[in-house]
Amino acid sequence: SCILHWQVPVAHCFGSPGHYKKKFCTVCRKSLDSPAFRCEVCELHVHTDCILFACSDCRQCHQDGHQDHDTYHHHWREGILSSSARCEVCKKTCGSSEVLSGMRCEWCGILAHAACYIIVTPECTFGRLRNMILPPSCVQLFSRNFSKLHCFRVSENLQTESDEDDDVNGSTQGSAKDIQISTDSSKQTLKIFDGNDAVKRNQFRLISVPRIAKNEEVVEAALRAYYINDDQQEYELQTFTQQALLSDDVINRNNAAEDSNLGSVFRESVPEAWIIRAKPKDEEVIRIYPAWLKVGMAYVSLRVNKDSTTLTVIKEVLPLLGRQTECLQNFKLVEVLMGSKQVQRMVLDNQELILNRLKDIRKTSIRQMNQTRFYIVENSKSIVRVNLFVSGLPPQLSPEEYTNILKDELAIKTNLVSVSHVYQAQGAVVLEISCFSEAERIYMLVKDTTVSDKPLNAVVIPEVMASKIPQNCCPLLVFVNPKSGGLKGRDLLYSFRKLLNPHQVFELTNGGPLPGFHTFSKVPSFRVLVCGGDGTVGWVLGALEEIRHKLVCSEPSVAILPLGTGNDLGRVLRWGAGYSGEDPYSILVSVDEADDVLMDRWTILLDADETAEGAMNGVAEPEPPKIVQMNNYCGLGIDAELSLDFHHAREEEPGKFNSRFHNKGVYVKVGLQKISHTRNLHKDIKLQVDQHEVELPSIEGLIFINIPSWGSGADLWGSESDNRFEKPRIDDGLLEVVGVTGVVHMGQVQGGFRSGIRIAQGSYFRVTLLKPIPVQVDGEPWIQAPGQIIISAAGPKV
Repeated sequence: SCILHWQVPVAHCFGSPGHYKKKFCTVCRKSLDSPAFRCEVCELHVHTDCILFACSDCRQCHQDGHQDHDTYHHHWREGILSSSARCEVCKKTCGSSEVLSGMRCEWCGILAHAACYIIVTPECTFGRLRNMILPPSCVQLFSRNFSKLHCFRVSENLQTESDEDDDVNGSTQGSAKDIQISTDSSKQTLKIFDGNDAVKRNQFRLISVPRIAKNEEVVEAALRAYYINDDQQEYELQTFTQQALLSDDVINRNNAAEDSNLGSVFRESVPEAWIIRAKPKDEEVIRIYPAWLKVGMAYVSLRVNKDSTTLTVIKEVLPLLGRQTECLQNFKLVEVLMGSKQVQRMVLDNQELILNRLKDIRKTSIRQMNQTRFYIVENSKSIVRVNLFVSGLPPQLSPEEYTNILKDELAIKTNLVSVSHVYQAQGAVVLEISCFSEAERIYMLVKDTTVSDKPLNAVVIPEVMASKIPQNCCPLLVFVNPKSGGLKGRDLLYSFRKLLNPHQVFELTNGGPLPGFHTFSKVPSFRVLVCGGDGTVGWVLGALEEIRHKLVCSEPSVAILPLGTGNDLGRVLRWGAGYSGEDPYSILVSVDEADDVLMDRWTILLDADETAEGAMNGVAEPEPPKIVQMNNYCGLGIDAELSLDFHHAREEEPGKFNSRFHNKGVYVKVGLQKISHTRNLHKDIKLQVDQHEVELPSIEGLIFINIPSWGSGADLWGSESDNRFEKPRIDDGLLEVVGVTGVVHMGQVQGGFRSGIRIAQGSYFRVTLLKPIPVQVDGEPWIQAPGQIIISAAGPKV
């Protein structure tokens, strides 16, 4: 897997292994029939056995203090392109489902043949979605010690084992599996190690060679097993037996034997294992990359000998880059190891002998040498700033009280950690940390900490540099609830991370909507896409209401991708009855083209007269009033009672409620059990609309509706014109009040045969409950004690 020369290495974001049909491994190019890894950010798929050989060539989605590119190049990835794919250059088809073929830019999506893509202008403009993508040059994240999964807030599935186990199992069993085919007695199977590191971990690759193979044939097979395409003349095999393997000082014991390995490998007793070694050299040519300096070349080649030190290399490189007038002390040489899962950087000491350094790396691992580069870097006083969003704290405390809790629970070092933002109503704070190891320690510790019986949660959040966002760019903030709509949410998370910048995609089960709104708080203009059911939309709109005053863009427009069961709001706003697998790219285009409309929201104050049970010392304390927000509708009586029964059934057996069809079936069953029940709701409640008493007809359910869709798409108000009332709209500041006479009536409304009984229209309502009654607001049901319910318009429209 090769890395394009202008790129700065970026590690991949591998979750746990999964099964991917019709995909191919980018390293060995074979199809993925066994569990494999997939990068959550770019199109890379790779076998568990091949992951060690994948290069760090993922999309660069943020700046991390090492580089500051404002222009972006295409990020080409060889892919499985559909058969209808057309090449940008020659306009002929460039796709195939049989093999890895054709190239695709992971940012703008343009396609080209492997032979044509080289002549495409290198700069990428982000394509059709450019106005919605958060440009990587505007995002900063110091992420050194955090894995990519942490940086992009990707939930790790439970089945992941530790990386090391994956590597060990992968690299031994996988290769063994490939080799077992040769039961041929004229062949022999050898264990090959690529250096001391592999010996220490007992990680080898198996090769199969003829029993009378020449030494160079074995060297060639060994290099091929490790995907190394250097000249085989530069390598040799060093043998050692099992006892030698167990000795720590393997290398010195075998130095003497290195020259006696000539001729045929096959002798009286075949050694069990071999190490590939690089032959020593007196001089070498190395490449120095100036990736973080703004110069117009990819790298410079330099000849080094046994006297070359880091300092002499810097001295020779600067004139070649046109920087000869500058002081040597301003530069350093950095060795970068581009492993697939992590990019490691090490500054070389000025007196370090370069040839010795190369020799040490090759001794450790030949493959590692293949993934190591040298960069010349300008010294800069880089300021480390890691932002952690910590939630789950007790609400309504002062910044000092939060700091004291964090001192007690997490032993934070106040010289390195400060509380930069406080969200008192939500019990959340943002910590700014000036030291990587302290940030990592706090992050790991939070996972196991509870405060007042509530677990804390920490999310690594990037910093968006709002001043750098282009004028016509209105980035999209995406919230996905992976629990909504079967498991479609998970696939959408992956698709949106891939199509946009992963820093603009937030998983709601990981800290809720607040981390996303906080990240975008300084963005001058943004829009929101919520993927989930009506409950999820309500959750996000509620959070937006609470944090609105802290946002520069205080009224972002919200689009909906309906994943739930009812999706009434999604229907009204024409996003459809529910997502059924449409292309996520076309959804983003629809969001970009959609119009803005305003919608009323309502505040419901529930004030129970009944005193709290088990009052202390017999003195009754009234319950504090409860306040909820409503977007769609609020129901009292039979409607809420069905919701409550459905809710209880789902809580008892959550596993069964994973399809819309099943959910609706349960609803019908619950309803049938209630058909013969009679209630006299109109005798148990009193209704006041805009200060006037309203007489209620004989009904079992009373429903306040804000949108013209109820109970999965039914029109409860009805379409016929009526002189008594205005035509309902979602932005008219009025709510419609409708009655239903029972389950049968509700069924007829849902079937489209009838509508409800129109009772009133108004902007301020007071309902008096004379006995406990089931209530539901936007699908969330409970039993409300006797008392007052007041419904009034909430703040600004959304």
